[in-house]
Amino acid sequence: MKENYSRNILLRCIVCGDTDLDYIENKLSISCNRCGKEYPGGYDELVELNQPYIDEQIQRLNTEIEKDAQKALDDSFKKFFKGSKNFKIK
Repeated sequence: MKENYSRNILLRCIVCGDTDLDYIENKLSISCNRCGKEYPGGYDELVELNQPYIDEQIQRLNTEIEKDAQKALDDSFKKFFKGSKNFKIK
């Protein structure tokens, strides 16, 4: 199983979907470099608008972790019972 599952989720413009954003004055205001949409609420507003996308990425990561954990558990059982005449794991 991997030791590090950290991900960077790029925030997207809610209008055009581009990730090329201009962070002005320490993220207090943000504007999209493609369509010009401005987010006067800054980083917090953009995170709120991107919440469905963020939730989707978190769900994908959870699925990946579950698959990796199941595979690691299966491999551990196979290794533990390898060579045993009384147990067979398929």
